[in-house]
Amino acid sequence: MSGERTVAYPAGDTLVSEGVIAPARAGRPAPARAGAAGEPLVVVEGLRVQFTRGGRKVNAVNGLSYRLEPGTMMAIIGESGSGKSVSSRALMGLLPPTAKISGSIRFDGRELIGLPEKDMRELRGGDIAMVFQDPARSLNPTMKIGAQITEAVRLHSDLDKRGAHARAVELLKLVRLPAAERRFHEYPHQLSGGMRQRVMIAIALAGEPRLLIADEATTALDVTTQAQIMELLVELQQRLGMAVIMISHDLGLAASYAQHVVVMYAGRAVEQAPTQTLFANVRMPYTHALLGAIPALDREPHSLFDVTPGQPPDLSALPKGCPFRPRCQYATDTCLQAPPLTEHEPEHLWACWHPVGAGAGHNSANGEQR
Repeated sequence: MSGERTVAYPAGDTLVSEGVIAPARAGRPAPARAGAAGEPLVVVEGLRVQFTRGGRKVNAVNGLSYRLEPGTMMAIIGESGSGKSVSSRALMGLLPPTAKISGSIRFDGRELIGLPEKDMRELRGGDIAMVFQDPARSLNPTMKIGAQITEAVRLHSDLDKRGAHARAVELLKLVRLPAAERRFHEYPHQLSGGMRQRVMIAIALAGEPRLLIADEATTALDVTTQAQIMELLVELQQRLGMAVIMISHDLGLAASYAQHVVVMYAGRAVEQAPTQTLFANVRMPYTHALLGAIPALDREPHSLFDVTPGQPPDLSALPKGCPFRPRCQYATDTCLQAPPLTEHEPEHLWACWHPVGAGAGHNSANGEQR
């Protein structure tokens, strides 16, 4: 698939304790752990999430659909408030009881919406794991690193205390934490931000997940550490054969690491495609605007970035039709009707009446531009 990488390892390099996870084959990623026969690992269809705040209904996710194949990395991209994180929490079953959820989320052929909490707890942290944005807030400051990882290991295995200790150290080594044995006995405040995020990844891997969700997992890190963490996630994805959903606002990260990209705006998917296809032929004006805000080496010195006027809409009072219409320079009266997310080209879907890109004309044939 586009964007796929291969990382070479010495033959026989063992991932975790012998017999728990098999040795990696040199120079080749581990085989993806397949979903149910004939179906992707994750299928989201028509997902809607609504909250009620101050008497107002907030439509955080509005009909989101996507599919994730086993062993691949997909990036869900969008501004703050686009619904990307809410959709990932819906998949994890971490939304508050007051949230109204409809549509379908299937994991390995199993419907997750309406699944009893007991069954959801068995999946959460096991087959499905999550790494959050701020490790300092996710880790318990009063517990040593080793105790927190060991707790996760014992929760998802039959190992005794000694075996769990050994497995925890192996996990710290797996995520490339320097001096793993020593760090095992340290507290979170004694580690740097990048080290803490490696610990969070180790905890997430304790249950040998088939799906790892990284929710803005590198946002709080400096650029160098961010690259190291992303390279680690790609390495682990390939070695362990797991699928990864990367939640981010950074199109640059998506272009560098993901095989598939979903762009969200106002709770909806407005464009999605394999990474190389999307960046070679952007069609949705919102995606085009996001790309225009990325610094480029060939940009003229002191030139201004492209700025899209306005702000994302109030999710409790969405505009009629296309949610991007009030900010779009190509909008016409046609856009007063919401465009469906449609596969216009092989594997390339977008929701727009007036797409940008090669051969896409922009005129007011369907109404005056607004």
